[in-house]
Amino acid sequence: MLKMTRVSILITTLLSISVQAKSVDFDSAWKNVLNNHNGIAAERMNVQRQESLASGTSDLNLPSITLSANYTYLDDDVTVSAEQVWNSTNASIPFLLPNLTSTLSERDIFTSSIRAIWPIFTGGRVSAAESAAEGKTAEARSQLLMKQQASYEDLAKYYFSTVLAKEVVNTYSEVEQGLAKHRDNAIKLQQQGQIAKVERLQADASYDKAKVDLRKAQQDYDIANAALVSMLQTTETVTPETQLFINKSLPQLNAFVDSTLDTYPGLALLDAKELQAESLVKAEKGRYYPEVYLYGNYNLYEGDSLSAEITPDWLVGVGVNVPLLDNKGRSDKVVAAHSAIQQVKYLKNQAKQDLALLVEKTYREALQAIDEYNGLASSLELAKENVQLREKAFKQGLSTSLDVVDAELYLASIKTQRSLASFNYVISLVKLLALSNQTDTFVQYQLQARQG
Repeated sequence: MLKMTRVSILITTLLSISVQAKSVDFDSAWKNVLNNHNGIAAERMNVQRQESLASGTSDLNLPSITLSANYTYLDDDVTVSAEQVWNSTNASIPFLLPNLTSTLSERDIFTSSIRAIWPIFTGGRVSAAESAAEGKTAEARSQLLMKQQASYEDLAKYYFSTVLAKEVVNTYSEVEQGLAKHRDNAIKLQQQGQIAKVERLQADASYDKAKVDLRKAQQDYDIANAALVSMLQTTETVTPETQLFINKSLPQLNAFVDSTLDTYPGLALLDAKELQAESLVKAEKGRYYPEVYLYGNYNLYEGDSLSAEITPDWLVGVGVNVPLLDNKGRSDKVVAAHSAIQQVKYLKNQAKQDLALLVEKTYREALQAIDEYNGLASSLELAKENVQLREKAFKQGLSTSLDVVDAELYLASIKTQRSLASFNYVISLVKLLALSNQTDTFVQYQLQARQG
């Protein structure tokens, strides 16, 4: 008996130590995840990357200016004779020309210049590139929001699984204490000759089983807490401060459905995909139009040759590229781009149907959890009364040890079932709020539950 009492004290001490761990409410835990979750941080970097790429597309409207230097080696010097010069005038030679030659350029040629090309009409391809970049940025932002939503739901599961596991530990601790008291009573009654040895053995076995169940519940709690600690990226043991709760009712289903269809980031992601597909159509159609550009060149260095001296230092002009025959499948790409637009539209319509169904399913699961929790209230009162009645009857020899044990276990099962119902409700509520972009109202539901 003394040994069993010491075990009970040890378990109670361990539980009290766990209570002294770092307390964190759900809102603080969520802020921690937002700031430290690697997956969310990676999506933020993706947004920054796409924003930088989108900003870079605006440079497509600017001229391209390059500094170039060239060295050319010819097979011979470039020379011209007096006769060649006279012949180029198409005039008759009135007298015999002297045999004179002039070197226009030596065989080693080094030049340096600044060149500029400025596209002024590209058939809409530049604006299409800018629009596509905006679509990719919007897609990245939607992916970030979806990652945050998924992380919010994951945190809720880890956090409230720990809360549920703690409630189960408390329930089995009460069972262990109750069966310890029952076993002590059984020992006394056997010593007084009021019950048979088998009744006392039944009490011993039930008490031992209760200790095993309590240790298992504690291990389940440790596992759940380890998962929570990992998500919060901390080395300290965490004790959830926010408890499970139940609201009397929920807002109308349509309110959640409408908000989800208006704000769900997955739909915004499909909008971004549609914008990219439309930009692709515009870009492919732009390949049918001519490209008009301005260009210019300024010579920085040309050497000391005669040709360099007579060559102008700068030039400007306008150029046009007209696509006559393209081997890149322009028409097929336009058709493919139109198909991509239709694909996104069908996906969006299907997504809306699936989201509406998911919201309704989650909403009804939350209502079912409320109904189950409230429906077990009378069973809980009955189970408590039954434990007291069976214990008194056992002391008077009117009930068996098995009856007492069954009463204790039934009470524990009702408490656990109610805890599970409240857990299912909170998880369903969190999912509803995440889907409908109303996570900031979670605290209001907590306050309403406290006020009853």
